[in-house]
Amino acid sequence: MTAPAAQAAPASSGGGPRHCTLDLNTGAERCFADFTAAVEHASGGRIDDAPASARAAAHDSGFRARARSLAADGERQADGVIQGTFFEDVDFGGDSLTITGASLCEKDGWVDYQYDLQDAWKNRISSVQPWGNCWLWLYPEPDLGGDRDGPFKENTADIGSFMNDRTQSIGFS
Repeated sequence: MTAPAAQAAPASSGGGPRHCTLDLNTGAERCFADFTAAVEHASGGRIDDAPASARAAAHDSGFRARARSLAADGERQADGVIQGTFFEDVDFGGDSLTITGASLCEKDGWVDYQYDLQDAWKNRISSVQPWGNCWLWLYPEPDLGGDRDGPFKENTADIGSFMNDRTQSIGFS
């Protein structure tokens, strides 16, 4: 499933990191001044007490457990599932993009969902967090083109030099 094109939000304008959410089903993107608000929006209000910083959330086992249990709840999946969060800087720093999709990823050897990054996010990703049973694959070209890197199965504070600041499309499997 490929996400509809969305108008990308403008890059951060010096006032601190921006935390954006993107719905793969609609292509709608919204940006927030803090990570807590972005997670609350991405989770449909089901997680309203995420740490204020993405870096703190990455190291907060309680937050990660709540996010996993939310994804495992079949009734709540109808409202969408957080499938991955992508960060501008290593160690989950800088701007973030949290992508939601229709359901959990299946472990069947295929890419279940894909997204071509808009210009504002191309060539900016340095760390990733997979959610929703998804493994993340990063590609240097649109439409999952070029030599991919991954799968990223766990929180990865530094994706390494091969794809650092080179990602243009993402596969969720």
